[in-house]
Order: sequence, then structure tokens, then C-alpha cells
Amino acid sequence: MDIETRHKPDTRPPRRLGRSARRAVLVVHVTTSACWLGLSLGLLALGATAATTGSHPTVEASVRAMRLFADWLLLPIALLTLLSGLLLSLGTTWGLARYRWVYTKFWLTLATTTATVFALRPAVHAAVTAVAAGGPLPDAGDVLFGPVVSLSAYVFMTVISVLKPWGKTRRGRRNITTQPFA
Repeated sequence: MDIETRHKPDTRPPRRLGRSARRAVLVVHVTTSACWLGLSLGLLALGATAATTGSHPTVEASVRAMRLFADWLLLPIALLTLLSGLLLSLGTTWGLARYRWVYTKFWLTLATTTATVFALRPAVHAAVTAVAAGGPLPDAGDVLFGPVVSLSAYVFMTVISVLKPWGKTRRGRRNITTQPFA
């Protein structure tokens, strides 16, 4: 094999998911995304309860339930949503960087997953520690800010998934030979 043949760029079209694989990944993605939205709504309800009630046992129960959600459910759901979305974008003609709405969803999902790990979970843990020590809830923002931001981001991502606004990116406009799945 000569050097020119070995270093020739691959001109084959990228490999796509088959119909049943695409549908399976789509079901996983939609389901986990809905779960993430629901968990955020549940966290918001628990945070609002903790921030507005005057009963110490209710505050403690609310923040402990928030910790359970944050520790056991949020991160696996977030990672599965991110992974399934990435697989869908790379395994279909939508592509990761061909359409602005897909690109925006990817970065928002990555940002909210990161915020879950580095902001929401530590805030919930701090609230549980403070309340378990017999003190009051440190700050209502500790239990409300994360869920409000998350819920807003997930609703926004749901809207752009349905409406598919903004058209193609510069990269997507260069490659106009394929059409996305309907």
C-alpha cells in the first residue's frame, strides 16, 4: 500500500443507526429526559416546602428527600440523557453540529449535568447537614435555585426539541446532500 492510499481521507458517509436502534435510543432519550424534568419538578416542590414551612420535621423530611433524589436519581438520569442524546445526534442525519437546536441542546444538557454535580448536589448536602444539626435551613436559595434553573433549562430544551428552530449551522449548510428523518 503506498503512502497516498494510506493517508487518503475517508469519503464514506458516516455510519447511521438502523431504524429499530434509532427508535430504541429515541425512546430511552425521551423517557430519561422526561424523568429529569419530573425529578426537577419534584425537587422544586420539596425545596419550596422546605423554604416555606415553619415545621422543623417537615423541613428535615423535605431536604432529606431532596438528597435522596440528588444522590440516587439525578446523576444516572442526567448521564443517560446526555449519552442517549449524543448517540442520537451522531447516529442520525441530524448530526451533533448540523442544526443549531441540536447543538444548543447538547451544550445545555452538558451544562446542566455539570451543574447537577458541582452545584445542586453540594447545595442539597449543605442543607441536609445544617438541618440535621438542628439548625434552620441555611438559605431558601440553597434548595430552590438549582431546581428552578434546571426546570427552566429542561422546559426550554423540550420546546426547541419540538419546534426545531434556527435552522442549520455553518457546518450543516456545507453538507446539504442528506435530509433529516421526519
